[in-house]
Amino acid sequence: MEKKTLVLYPSLGVGHLTPMVELAKALLRHGLAVLIAVVDPPDADAVSAAAVARLATANPAIAFRLLPAPASPDAGAHPVRRSLDTLRLANPALRDLLRSLPLGGADALLLDMFCVDALDVAAELGVPAYFFFPSAASNLAVFLNLPYFYPNVPPFREMDRNTPVHCCPGMPPIRAVDMLQTVQDKESEAAKVRLYQFKRMAEGTGVLVNTFDWLEPRALKALVDGVCVPGRPTPRVYCIGPLVNAGNKQGGSYGGGGERHECLAWLDAQPKGSVVFLCFGSMGAFSAAQLQEIARGLERSGHRFLWAVRSPREEQSRFPEPDLERLLPAGFLERTRNRGMVVKNWAPQSEVVQHEAVAAFVTHCGWNSTLEAMMAGLPMICWPLYAEQSMNKVFLVEEMKIAVEMEGYEEFVKAEEVEAKVRLVMDTEEGKMPRERLAVTKDGALEAIKEGGSSEVAFAKFLRDLGQTSSSENGECY
Repeated sequence: MEKKTLVLYPSLGVGHLTPMVELAKALLRHGLAVLIAVVDPPDADAVSAAAVARLATANPAIAFRLLPAPASPDAGAHPVRRSLDTLRLANPALRDLLRSLPLGGADALLLDMFCVDALDVAAELGVPAYFFFPSAASNLAVFLNLPYFYPNVPPFREMDRNTPVHCCPGMPPIRAVDMLQTVQDKESEAAKVRLYQFKRMAEGTGVLVNTFDWLEPRALKALVDGVCVPGRPTPRVYCIGPLVNAGNKQGGSYGGGGERHECLAWLDAQPKGSVVFLCFGSMGAFSAAQLQEIARGLERSGHRFLWAVRSPREEQSRFPEPDLERLLPAGFLERTRNRGMVVKNWAPQSEVVQHEAVAAFVTHCGWNSTLEAMMAGLPMICWPLYAEQSMNKVFLVEEMKIAVEMEGYEEFVKAEEVEAKVRLVMDTEEGKMPRERLAVTKDGALEAIKEGGSSEVAFAKFLRDLGQTSSSENGECY
């Protein structure tokens, strides 16, 4: 029997491409053929191009295709608007790609949540379109309901920051200040774009979510009960996670060159469970003043640390590599050289979080990073920076109780707070509680992805439904 071919269509940026690659690996394991179509506008950054090359080299079984696309015509628009505009302008290239595939073409299109305008291409060509949602099911429930809820309440930014917002039936309230950053002002261009995006997501045939049933039962019930999308059917939801980068057990490489990153050798020399790891994703950058506070807090904590540092955002074009001597307190690197390591820009996170020397993870709460920490049983200190990360923080700290919050993250975190939270997780009885809960969470994740587990069952159900949907789209009954 001929393999089914699925075309995966990520949004712009490494943070959206990486989980798509993990999905592709899972599809390959289930015997499908996979092609990842990556939009390549002329203003794409070099980091994204390097990431595509690195991922293609590391995953030879996955076909990658770059789709040329014009950049958004409005260079002054909000980044979310520019992103959706660029993806919409890539529709002709996506259409040409799908038409060029061998006889039978694509059996389905798997869309990133930002690629909603590709639904029009799928409808035109009669290809079933599913969404891959690389974040929490709790976020999905809230996002799907937001276009219906938000028009009837004041903008989140005008509410008292601590006002609990009941923004989705069946879901716990979220403080106004923790709601998605791009929708804080509902009259803003960004908010209008996001609400358009969320409303169109309900048009998909189904949604594959990078989570597992045990982790988010409340959100899953809301989605299955159909309360998130009033007046129309909620797309079928398949919890198929956790899909995470398992890392290279031989030690990880930088840029696909096969050389083990120096930080892993440094970790090998540290005592078991002694290191705090600080890493904030591909877009995580702090001001020089905030970097100084983090450094002082780490130094005062007395604990070992591994810290990935980027130049402040406003300096990155001039200083792609951070000048650590200038950015960090005078003498800091020398004073902490026997118990700390600072790496520039990048660390092999998936390998680091699994290393036995690492005991805690200061993270921006991106969902990829969160799942990697869960699979490693690693307690998190949450420092959200952008997007839905504050919402993730709420679920991790308040619902799941597997993390603690770095207070002041919305504006400026003092050295005393960095020191206090590191000591809390590393030294106290209270800090043991997330660790104990994480052990159970990790067991739940492993149970979900084993043969017969909930995520494997959901994946099998998706494949069965896909076969029926493909037949229906081709005019056959099922």
